Amino acid sequence: MSGAAPRAIAARVLDAVLNRGRSLKAELAQALPALPDTRDRALVEAICFAALRQHARADAALAAWIPKPLGHRDGDLRALLHAGFAQLDPLGLAPHAALAATVDAARTIGRAHQAKLVNALLRRAQREGLPVLAADAAWPAWLRERVRGDWPDDADAIFAASAQPAPTWLRVNRQRGERDTSLARLREAGIDAAVVDGMPDALRIEGSLPVATLPGFAEGVLSVQDGAAQRVADAISPAPGARVLDACVAPGGKSAHLMERDPSLRLVALDVDPARLAKVREGWARIGVGAAADLRAADACDTASWWDGTPFDAVLLDAPCSATGIVRRQPDVLLHRRAADITALAALQARLLDATWATLRPGGVLVYATCSILRAENDVQVEAFLARTPDAIVEPLDDSCGRPAGAGRQRLPGEGGMDGFFLARLRKAD
Repeated sequence: MSGAAPRAIAARVLDAVLNRGRSLKAELAQALPALPDTRDRALVEAICFAALRQHARADAALAAWIPKPLGHRDGDLRALLHAGFAQLDPLGLAPHAALAATVDAARTIGRAHQAKLVNALLRRAQREGLPVLAADAAWPAWLRERVRGDWPDDADAIFAASAQPAPTWLRVNRQRGERDTSLARLREAGIDAAVVDGMPDALRIEGSLPVATLPGFAEGVLSVQDGAAQRVADAISPAPGARVLDACVAPGGKSAHLMERDPSLRLVALDVDPARLAKVREGWARIGVGAAADLRAADACDTASWWDGTPFDAVLLDAPCSATGIVRRQPDVLLHRRAADITALAALQARLLDATWATLRPGGVLVYATCSILRAENDVQVEAFLARTPDAIVEPLDDSCGRPAGAGRQRLPGEGGMDGFFLARLRKAD
């Protein structure tokens, strides 16, 4: 496959995300299987992530360098230019190859008549570099102000960390191998992985790489899961054989971690989307867990539709949220999130807390988690729940889960190399 093909595919993915409100993850999942070479798939992913992280800089360059702004029918051209800029900075690909392949890609996507324009703009970017903007320039104004209001002393660090690529965090499956063995296999393959103090199942690799090629991945020894998400298993720590509810299970990594640690758990796992549940089953089959789990397509808020009345010993509520803690992994969050979403998400989170609390036995534990950094979804949400739930008792979590934040713990993006994440542990009074 020529170098133009992956650039053209990257442009189509970016066009869908930048101009048509589509999810990056969904678009990549659809586009990448068409590429037989793993190197081409890795290139498309790298271009798309890099382009979206700096979309504000690319748009500033286009606004300054093109006398007549691109029209609404030029979305694919704009996307291709973003892809071209990203190859030069920050990916640092060889300029002659990046320019030539991107100009060829212009012809591939039906923009042959604008190939000279693409060439001229990329050459200017090569000479002058893209405009330097503040790290928060990629954030919509309403969200920028909200982050600064919630974290006045940390906001600049949050914006800077969210613009950087995340390391690759791996989780070692205790049912299929030892962490030290996995570490040795990775190093034998020339991959510089490292253990992380206080995280018995975690390995960390700087940068990204095709995970399917990792030694042990195909056999289900390794899974990809950020370090902050791996803390959930420590926070909930169900007793052996406990009956556990995962109220919003997809994509399934946190429950998988629990079952890797203790296959005797009796797990009921819910998700409103049957297609997402199918992906959960597929992922669990790869690592050999969950064969006895009860997976149901159901709305956790509607307990009458799925709960048999038998109380749970532990509940994991990894609630739908703004995903503002994982912008470095999902940069399209900044393009698609709207201010009204936060109000709607907070209302949903409150309903989920109330509904799942009712399914918990006296003495049982509920862990509330989000990958948000907004206080309305986290400590403020939990404080409101405590105010209306007299039998809820806060149980402390230690510093390994982040800094104190009301009744829970908050990790901000980049702290310890991890994603932004909130955790609170609540026990129901006997």
